[in-house]
Amino acid sequence: MTSTKEKIFPREKLVKILEPLRKAGKTIGLTNGAFDILHAGHVTYLEEAKKKCDVLVVSINTDSSVKEYKGEGRPIMPEMERAMIVAALDSVDYVTFHSERRMKAALEAIKPKYYIKGGDYKETELTSRDVLKQWDGEIVLIPFVKGKSTTNIVKKIAEVYGSQPISIDSGKKELSNAVILDRDGVINEEVEFLHEPEKFKFIPAALEGIKKMQDAGYKIVIATTQAGIGLGYFTKEDFFKVNKTMLKGFNEHDIVISKIYFCPHSVSDNCTCRKPKIGLIERAKNDLNLDLAKSWVIGDKTSDIKAGKDAGCKTIIVKTGHKGEDKQHDIKPDFTAENLIEAADIIIK
Repeated sequence: MTSTKEKIFPREKLVKILEPLRKAGKTIGLTNGAFDILHAGHVTYLEEAKKKCDVLVVSINTDSSVKEYKGEGRPIMPEMERAMIVAALDSVDYVTFHSERRMKAALEAIKPKYYIKGGDYKETELTSRDVLKQWDGEIVLIPFVKGKSTTNIVKKIAEVYGSQPISIDSGKKELSNAVILDRDGVINEEVEFLHEPEKFKFIPAALEGIKKMQDAGYKIVIATTQAGIGLGYFTKEDFFKVNKTMLKGFNEHDIVISKIYFCPHSVSDNCTCRKPKIGLIERAKNDLNLDLAKSWVIGDKTSDIKAGKDAGCKTIIVKTGHKGEDKQHDIKPDFTAENLIEAADIIIK
């Protein structure tokens, strides 16, 4: 019988263990989570996950990553103890760890056939589906058991031992402030139907300006209309390749992009995400728990400004790209800036 500790490995070592299993035809499934105070809902979820694959790998959030998104009161249990408890379950074959905010690095290393997610996720909302396509991986959704959560357990303990100094997390996430940027003409030089990475070029001052916004405590979000996809000029894969070049530049300047949202539709599609409609901003609000009244939208077109105002954000037109001279909508921004450095100064002031 395999001992609990013999199931727990750092990611690099686990990759080498999984490779011969994959070559032997075993289907590998990967799921992830904090698993802080294991409860019946977790156990049921992991048993269902195991039914989908031959080898089930569970990636546990490190203590620092749990604290980042659940607050100072969490985790209750340190990461190695959480890993040992999960590894003790018969349904779990291997346990590893991740500290990244997103699972892209873990997925690319482990290359599971099935990436298994729980809760109320929708496959269309998961950016991981694009990573999985590289090796024909699939997303499998398993609903959590209703009414079972670590937060409820912590609250119950606090009620029972209320006279004692117990620190708990309320489960409510503090609202965040963000700067929501258009891409073409704002971050990079305008190129009609840009889809070739070699043609991507940052606008002077863009990186410095965005870094100042980030250092001021704002999440950085990109919301861009990419009608060329719907019109057939280029594919989503082309769009992602351009983004990869952009993200490399951000990484070199220690800029973290919280999310990139895009609308692939043309005007005739009458979608809810093409600016000036606010679908992309609403998605950012829900995904990142944003306080839109304290967030900013920066663009080079009047459609950017109308979307920002309709969503309840403050708005800035930059004098790059189209410079707000498209005249598509009769609307004025709250501020006008020469570039993103000046925009950052306006936001900070």
